Amino acid sequence: MKKIKIRQGTVQEVAELSKKVTEFFQPFSEKTYEDRLKDTIHLILIAEVDGKPVGFKVGYQRDSPELFYSWMGGVLDSYRRMGIATKLADEQERWAKNHGYLKVYFKTRNRFSKMIHFGLNRGFKIVDLIKKGGIDDYRVVMEKVL
Repeated sequence: MKKIKIRQGTVQEVAELSKKVTEFFQPFSEKTYEDRLKDTIHLILIAEVDGKPVGFKVGYQRDSPELFYSWMGGVLDSYRRMGIATKLADEQERWAKNHGYLKVYFKTRNRFSKMIHFGLNRGFKIVDLIKKGGIDDYRVVMEKVL
């Protein structure tokens, strides 16, 4: 079994990994990440397997000091089903709880049923549906009490 390491990372690493995640049709640029994270408390996590970056999770404080928004994340196709997304989420939630956040939430699209299942399996609840675009593009908002 390969060793998975979770560490803090950089915007540059996330932008590069984003280009390789198949679900991201138009991955965000470094500038988009920098603009979104500027002047806010945030966490960038990178998952490595044998020293190679293979996944990431980015989140930041949003809306209130009690809420941590899990904004973006992904794992390269050839490294899925190894528990990497779970390890990233575990570390993000641990960090958020240790920093005084009471809840973590994220948005996904209706088309990403695997992400919806992932959230439900981790104890998230669906708290809102934002009708934007076609039904596949509706945003599903999920929240978890830490």
